[in-house]
Amino acid sequence: MSGPKPDILWSPHHVDRYVICDSELSLYRIESLGSTEAKAGAVPLSEETAATLLAINSDTPYMKCVAWYPKHEPECLLAVGQANGRVVLTSLGQSHNSKCKELMGKEFVPKHARQCNTLAWNPVDSNWLAAGLDKHRADFSVLIWDISSKFTPEASVPAEKIRLSSGDTDSGVVVTKPLYELGQNDACLSLCWLPRDQKLLLAGMHRNLAIFDLRNTSQKMFVNTKAIQGVTVDPYFHDRVASFFEGQVAIWDLRKFEKPVLTLSEQPKPLTKVAWCPTRTGLLATLMRDSDVVRLYDMQHTPTPIGDETEPTIIERCVQPCETIIGSFAWHPSAQNRMVVVSPNRGMTDFTVFERISLAWSSGTSLVWACGRHLYECSEECGAGAAAAAERDVATKMRERAQSRYGHDTVQVWKNHVLAGGNDPQLKSLWYTLHYILHDHHRYYIIQCFPYFFGNKQPLLYSGIKNIVKSSTSGTTESRRCWSGSERPAEVVRYLSEERGLALQLCGWIRCGPDINVEPFLKSLEQEGEWERAAAVALFNLDIRRAIQILHKGASFDKGDLNLNVVAMALSGYTDEKSSLWREMCSSLRLQLSNPYLCVMFAFLTSEPGAYDGVLYESRVAVRDRVAFACMFLSDSQLPRYIDKLTNEMKEAGNLEGILLTGLTKDGVDLMESYVDRTGDVQTASFCMLKGSSGEVLKDPRVQCWIENYRNLLDAWSFWHKRAEFDIHRSKLDPSSKPLAQVFVSCNFCGKSISYSCSSMPHQGRGFSQYGVSGSPTKSKVTSCPGCRKPLPRCALCLMNMGTPVSSCPGTGKSDEKVDLSKDKKLAQFNNWFTWCHNCRHGGHAGHMLNWFSDHSECPVSACTCRCMQLDTTGNLVPSDSS
Repeated sequence: MSGPKPDILWSPHHVDRYVICDSELSLYRIESLGSTEAKAGAVPLSEETAATLLAINSDTPYMKCVAWYPKHEPECLLAVGQANGRVVLTSLGQSHNSKCKELMGKEFVPKHARQCNTLAWNPVDSNWLAAGLDKHRADFSVLIWDISSKFTPEASVPAEKIRLSSGDTDSGVVVTKPLYELGQNDACLSLCWLPRDQKLLLAGMHRNLAIFDLRNTSQKMFVNTKAIQGVTVDPYFHDRVASFFEGQVAIWDLRKFEKPVLTLSEQPKPLTKVAWCPTRTGLLATLMRDSDVVRLYDMQHTPTPIGDETEPTIIERCVQPCETIIGSFAWHPSAQNRMVVVSPNRGMTDFTVFERISLAWSSGTSLVWACGRHLYECSEECGAGAAAAAERDVATKMRERAQSRYGHDTVQVWKNHVLAGGNDPQLKSLWYTLHYILHDHHRYYIIQCFPYFFGNKQPLLYSGIKNIVKSSTSGTTESRRCWSGSERPAEVVRYLSEERGLALQLCGWIRCGPDINVEPFLKSLEQEGEWERAAAVALFNLDIRRAIQILHKGASFDKGDLNLNVVAMALSGYTDEKSSLWREMCSSLRLQLSNPYLCVMFAFLTSEPGAYDGVLYESRVAVRDRVAFACMFLSDSQLPRYIDKLTNEMKEAGNLEGILLTGLTKDGVDLMESYVDRTGDVQTASFCMLKGSSGEVLKDPRVQCWIENYRNLLDAWSFWHKRAEFDIHRSKLDPSSKPLAQVFVSCNFCGKSISYSCSSMPHQGRGFSQYGVSGSPTKSKVTSCPGCRKPLPRCALCLMNMGTPVSSCPGTGKSDEKVDLSKDKKLAQFNNWFTWCHNCRHGGHAGHMLNWFSDHSECPVSACTCRCMQLDTTGNLVPSDSS
C-alpha cells in the first residue's frame, strides 16, 4: 500500500470484521440490515448488509503496509510498516489482556532507514514477522523479526512513544536485531510464507522470485523474472503461486520453478492487486488501476492431462461490484465468493460473485445444475408437476416407445400408434396411412386394377394422393345419385375414376374391390365409438337414413350423448328447397355445434353443388376424411388445386396427416422436417422414412441425420439391444445401410486376409477371438496364406496348420463332423474356427480349445502359464457335443 490509497484487511479470526487502511486504521463490523439499521452511523454496503465503525487508530503515521496477527490472542494486533523501514505493533483497542499490552508499541528497526514495502506473518510460528524493504547497499532487504524478543536497542537509538487508540501512552520497546537477515544488496517488493513448510519464505526481489530456506540461509532457489509483485499462494494448491508485473499475471508451479506454467492475458493498465479466492479452488481475482471492474480467472484442469506441458483451461470474466472506481478489494475468508470493495474516497460495497451455472442433462431426462457448492436436481419423479412436464417431453416419450418396440411391427403397421400411446391423432393417421400403403392385399389389388401406376421406377403407390390425383386421366365420370332414406329424391353430383377410387382406399373409406362399399368402414368407426364421424361418412355417401341410425345408436349406447337424437331429428327433416325454414336455421345454427363432424354434416346439406368450403376447410376434421370427401365431390379442375393447397398447409405445419398427400417422397421429407423441427421426434421420422421410401429418399442428408440421431439416443440411454434391433430392422428395409465387414484374419507376414470370404464373430473381453473360414472345399483346406504362401499357424493341440477341418482331438476320443463348406457359402462349423488368446497369443481350432479347457485351466502350450479361458466370460462354456 502506498500513500493514502485505501486497502482492506479481513480479520483472520472474526468473519464479520475488517480494517480499512490508508492514512489511518478503521475497524468495521459488517452485519445484516435488520440488526444495524437502527444504529446511527451504519454505512450500507448492499441491500442486505451494512457496516458499523468500531474503532479508529490515527496515530501510526507514514503507513506503507499492514499485516494482521494470525492468532486469536492477542486480538486485533496489527503490524504496520512505515516509510522509514520501522515496523510497529499496534492495536485497535479491542483487547486489553497482558500479552497485548506487552506487545503494543513494540518497534522493530533496521540498521539503515528505507521504506518498508511488505509484511507477512508466519502462519505456524506466529512470533515470526517478515518484512520486505527497499534496497540498501550495506544492508539486507528481507528481515525476519521475533516479536517476543527482549533485546533493547543501543542508547543512540531513541525509543518513540506510541499513542494507543484508548488514549493511553506508553514507551514502546525497540528491537534492532532481527532473527534472520536475507537478500543482501537487493530490494524486496512482496513476501509470502509457503504453507507446505514454515521455514520456506517466497520473496519477490528486484529481479527475481526467490525461495529462502531458513534452515540454510546461505542457499536460495530463484528464477529471474519481472513478475515479482503481489506474490500469493493458492490456498487449495500450495505449489501454485501467482505474481504480477505491470498488467500481466504469471502463474508458477513451485515443483517446476524454471518458468511460469501460465501467463494470463496482459491488461492495458498496471495491476494493483491479485488475490486467490479462499472459498473456491482455482479462482483468481485481479484489479487494474483506475478500473471499476474486478477481473476473474477460473482455472480448470483437464481430467486426463495429455503430457507434462498441459495447461489448465482458463475461463475469464469480469464483475462490476459498484459503479465507481475501485481502490482495493478483499475476499471474505469464509463466505462463499463474497468480497468487499472500497473506492479511493472510502466508499464500501459488499458484493457476491455469482457462480457460472453448469448444466448436465442425463439420458433419463433428469436435469442437474451446479451453482457454487450447491447441487440441484430436477427429475420426472420430483412431484406431480414433473409428471405433466414429462408428458410434454419428447425424449421421455421416445424412451418409453423404444422400450415397447415402437416402429418395429412390419405386419400390422397400424399398431405402432397404439405402442406410441394411442392418444396422438397425427401418429394414428400416419401409421394407418403406412398400413394402407404397405399392406400386401391392397398392393395386389392395386397392381391388378392400376398396372400403369408401376411403369416408372418409383410407383405412384408410394407417391401420395397428390401425385395420384395429378396422374388422373380423362376417365373421370360424373354421376348423379339420389339420397337414400329421403322422401324427396334430390340428386347430388359425384365424380368417379380409378385414381379417385385408389385415393379412397388410401384414406381408408373403402376396402379393395371393384365396388365402392363404405359399410365395413362405418362398422369399424362404430366399434371405436366415433359416432359423429361415422354419421358424417354415411351422409357423405348420400345414405341419410344410415346416418340417422348411427346417431340414434350412439345416443342410446352406454349412456351416450342424448344430443345426438336431436341432431338425428334435425337430419330427418332435410329438404333441398333453398328458401325453406329448415335450410335457413341449419345454416345459422350449425356453427354452434361443438363437434366438427356434426358441423360439417349440416354444412354439406346446406351448400350449393361444388361449393363445399364449409367441409373442406374445417381444420378439426381429419385430413383423410376431407381428402376422401374432395375426391367424391370436386371436379377435375377443383380437386388438384385443393389437394395442392392442403399439401402446402400440411408441409408448413409439419402435420403428419399430410403424409397421406405427399407420400414418402421429397415432399414427405419436407413435411417430416417441419414435424421434427416442431417436436424433435426423430424416432417417428426414422421409422416412417424407412418403411416405404425409395433409395433416393433414404439417401437424403436429413433422413440420414434423423436416423443417426436416433441411434445416438438409443446409445445414450444404454439401450444397446434396442439399437442393435434398430440396425437390423434398418438393414432389412435399406440394404445399402448394411455395414461392410471390418474385422478379418490377416497373415502375419503379408498382412492380407487369409481367406477369400472372411467372416467374424463379435467378441467381448480379453479372452478368445473366433473366426471362421468359408469358401469352396478346396479353399477350406488351404493351410497357407493365399497371398504370400507362408504356412498358417499350427493348432496347439492337433499340431495341424490352421485352415484344415477339425480332426479328432488328442486324448478325447471324439471326432468332429465333416461339413461341406461349399453349400450356400455358409460359415464353417464353429469347431473349425480360428481361436487364439489375446494375452499369450496361443490358440488353435475352437473345438480343440474348448475340449482342452473343459478339463484344464492353463494354456496347452508347454511352459506357458497363461490361464486363457479365465480371462473371458466364456470360460464356463463347453462344446455342444460334450454332453
